Amino acid sequence: MPRGASPKREREYNELEEKFEKEGRYKGREEEVAARIVNKQRKESGETKEQKGKQGKQADAGLPIHNYQQLTVTQIRSRLDELTAAQVRKIRSFETSHKNRKGVLQALERRSK
Repeated sequence: MPRGASPKREREYNELEEKFEKEGRYKGREEEVAARIVNKQRKESGETKEQKGKQGKQADAGLPIHNYQQLTVTQIRSRLDELTAAQVRKIRSFETSHKNRKGVLQALERRSK
């Protein structure tokens, strides 16, 4: 694991490595594959140095919820009541074209009724 990885990512890495060894997958490459998976997750979540430098240029920069892509479904749900109808439409449009999370879309549907 690279320096600066969060304890959560370290735990995920260790769990993946153990799982691969137990299942006999990726013989001799368990560490490499686990690291690649975790690093991909870090990049997608904006946790790498490169991604942190691009924080202001993210695709979600114009959304009414700050750091939208880094939030969990529960965190997003808790912020929906603060939004106007136009802001809800903007979030729905973004969600369907990016992550398309069922829980968020259901909450947006309930909010718009």
